Amino acid sequence: MFGMVRPCSHRLGENLKSQWMAHLCGLCLALRGDHGQFARIVTNYDGLLLSVLTEAQVERAGGGWRRTAGPCPLRGMRTASVAQGEGARLAAAVSLVLASAKVR
Repeated sequence: MFGMVRPCSHRLGENLKSQWMAHLCGLCLALRGDHGQFARIVTNYDGLLLSVLTEAQVERAGGGWRRTAGPCPLRGMRTASVAQGEGARLAAAVSLVLASAKVR
């Protein structure tokens, strides 16, 4: 992972930590779904912030903001509730742009 924004695990409560991880897993899954398995290596915290801000600004009408993801080695082979939707897809696109700028 690369980026300027990092979560402070000492200050985040359990609720905020689980929400942060839901966005992180949602970003990773959006990268895989839209751009292929190899694109997951560009997962970063800076792009993740867009997912968090987008979800915070959109009016919540019903469920639809989270889905249950299957087991993942990074989560200790546990399932989890992950973010989905336009915020995760926007974060995935930004992560790809940031990675291409870093490579350049």
